[in-house]
Amino acid sequence: MQTVLKHAKIYTGISVIEDGYLRFNQKILNVGPISEYQAEATDEVTADLAGATIVPGFIDVHSHGGYGFDAMDGDPDQIDQMVEQMIHEGITSYFPTTMTQSSENIAKAMVGIKEAAAKNPVIKGIHLEGPFISPVFKGAQPEKYIQTPDIDLFDHWNELSGHLVKLVTFAPENENTAEFENYCLSHGIVPSVGHSNATREELLHSKASHVTHLYNAQREFKHRQPGVTGHALLEDNIYCEMIADGFHVCPDMIRLAYELKGPHKMELVTDSMRAKGMPEGVSELGGQKVIVKDKQARLESGNLAGSVLQYQDAFKNIMRFTGCGIEEAVWMTSVNQAKEFKLAQQGTLEIGKDADLNIFDQGLNLKETYSQGRRYID
Repeated sequence: MQTVLKHAKIYTGISVIEDGYLRFNQKILNVGPISEYQAEATDEVTADLAGATIVPGFIDVHSHGGYGFDAMDGDPDQIDQMVEQMIHEGITSYFPTTMTQSSENIAKAMVGIKEAAAKNPVIKGIHLEGPFISPVFKGAQPEKYIQTPDIDLFDHWNELSGHLVKLVTFAPENENTAEFENYCLSHGIVPSVGHSNATREELLHSKASHVTHLYNAQREFKHRQPGVTGHALLEDNIYCEMIADGFHVCPDMIRLAYELKGPHKMELVTDSMRAKGMPEGVSELGGQKVIVKDKQARLESGNLAGSVLQYQDAFKNIMRFTGCGIEEAVWMTSVNQAKEFKLAQQGTLEIGKDADLNIFDQGLNLKETYSQGRRYID
């Protein structure tokens, strides 16, 4: 069966079609202006979406969990359930994200995510956040499990995952950085600076091309030392993650980053944890008590502990915080991630790509999501 969505404004990630149509099954079959539409199949199901907006499905490369589940639990059925819930936020490609924990717990998570990915095609990779980070900027990562980069151990985890690791957050000021980065690059893994106390001078020798949650848990931008944040803003080759919930980074600083980096080098992430989509109260992250109140998740110390941000809200927030339009927001929610992580079937609405798309009403409220042609009503 083929589905045709007609008369919507379509942001393909390459161009904008003011009055367009989109035909698909599991893959995109046609996309273009409505003037070019011709009925093709007797089993074609059509829908008139006048006033609606269609954008590519969102890609979240940094999220630990939500809806009562966490990737570190290592339970493939629960991870599958979690991802199914996330589709209702418009997420059609997802990197379950681990955290600093014991080697055994990380190994368990690798196996569980691999098994979940075998039945849920939304899982496109794994983001390993820690344990090769700095205790100075540990954030909500348990300090007792922090260690320096161990290539043999990392390779073991990657093997257990079925080579699903696509992104690793680490501190480049640690020992063995050059060898660790070379391992990453030779295995198709993007090295990302995060939870790091590195100076600008140290980072100029690093091959990292990504920065984890810009501004958060990293050496700050100061007038005599640019630190991790300043380095990320200065270097054209670096992609910057942003948690656009208004709590992790104030709107003015998000706007500053946008003005400096532009829409082609920023990627929105949720960095969400188990409590997303759940009632406020007490939750858990990495064995640590988390208190969720006023849409914020914090450790008892007061440190932010991930977020409860839903992706469709990040999509709207980035436009509100920066003044950018939908076309630019599409780059930051889909196009950039697909390009950086070589997700050839995702990121844009083009013929032959997976039918991953989101439908918004005139108020930019998410109404429907299609994941590889499968419809989810939000």
